[in-house]
Amino acid sequence: MSDTPTGPYAALQHPNFRRYVVGLFAFTMAVQIQGTVVGWQIYELTHDKLALGMIGLAEALPFIALALYAGHVADRHDRRRVALAALCVLAGCAVALLLLPLLLPHAPRRVTTLIYVTIVVSGVARSFLQPARQALSQELVPRALFHNAVTWRSGSWQLASVIGPAIGGGLYAFGGTTAAYTGDVLLIVIGVLSILSIQYRSTINLDHTNDIGESLASGLRFVFNEPILLSALSLDLFSVFFGGATALLPVYADEILKVGPQGLGLLRAAPALGAVVTSFIIVHRPRFERAGRTLALAVCGFGLFTIGFGLSTTFWLSVAMLAAAGASDMVSVSIRSNLLQTLTPTHLFGRVSSVNSVFVGSSNEIGMFESGVTAQMFGTVPSVVFGGFATLGVVAVIFARNKSLRALRRIHELGEL
Repeated sequence: MSDTPTGPYAALQHPNFRRYVVGLFAFTMAVQIQGTVVGWQIYELTHDKLALGMIGLAEALPFIALALYAGHVADRHDRRRVALAALCVLAGCAVALLLLPLLLPHAPRRVTTLIYVTIVVSGVARSFLQPARQALSQELVPRALFHNAVTWRSGSWQLASVIGPAIGGGLYAFGGTTAAYTGDVLLIVIGVLSILSIQYRSTINLDHTNDIGESLASGLRFVFNEPILLSALSLDLFSVFFGGATALLPVYADEILKVGPQGLGLLRAAPALGAVVTSFIIVHRPRFERAGRTLALAVCGFGLFTIGFGLSTTFWLSVAMLAAAGASDMVSVSIRSNLLQTLTPTHLFGRVSSVNSVFVGSSNEIGMFESGVTAQMFGTVPSVVFGGFATLGVVAVIFARNKSLRALRRIHELGEL
């Protein structure tokens, strides 16, 4: 189309997409603040590595259980309204986390239990938010701008992930949970208002979503019938499951690097900082000419830098390793997200996004549980180093078995076939 904007900022020329990015940035920063503070708070209350892993499990189980149904909801109802409802529940969870230490100052066990309950509720809300917001972003720009929109969407998410943990660690260090969770609540409110300001209603074709059984099966069937997409999702699932060191960052900050909550904020921000720089490079460069090979190199880099972080005992070297891992992960995210948007029909996008969420989103939380268990059994450093080597093994197996992924070149050409 001749009237479609071009250039690295093309997607941002659409007002609704700009509002979407502002909302995404605000509530992502809130989630990052919350994740940083909850991890440190639980570790202070329990001094138990397994308790850190349980945070991920508490969020992942309801997320996985409801993800496919949430995708059906996102394809059957206005995606903007579904996202708003989920954000309102997340705001309520943030208020609960704010009030718990104030109402129960001398009951640490009860506070810990109720924090886990709140995390479970937030996992339910996130399961509905994820497919709705991803499908909504696809509707706000023309198909020709999908690549550009994905990069801006991922970049804004990563930038919020840089700022959020640093702010969360700083607020917790100087004002405790009250200051940190107050900021959390305010940012989610900004996110709600931004999504509310989007002047768009989803066009839903109910012919594709009437029978819930067939509706859920169609999303799964689409993914499993697309070998390139399935392999890319599987690669991300297992690499994040084994290679995620996020759950153990409070242990590194407290026992190994001895940098406290301020240092924890910087450690949590480091992967996103590397990702932000990489996303800026991606948006200003031509599309990947050999996407399959690039994906393999990116995930290998993620594994190697995870090993480097696990072995480091110097704070700034640890930050550098995490930033490099985040940069590698951003390349993987960009390629996977573009595959998802290019190959998936609009009427299926909510359900396919929910399958993607099960593969990718839950792998972060289940990976946190795996890290907590292995750290409890074998020690913190062996847990992280093992995860890095396991990631390298995953790359070798998946790319050896999938010729089409190895041969993948320009992603946008897949949509033209």
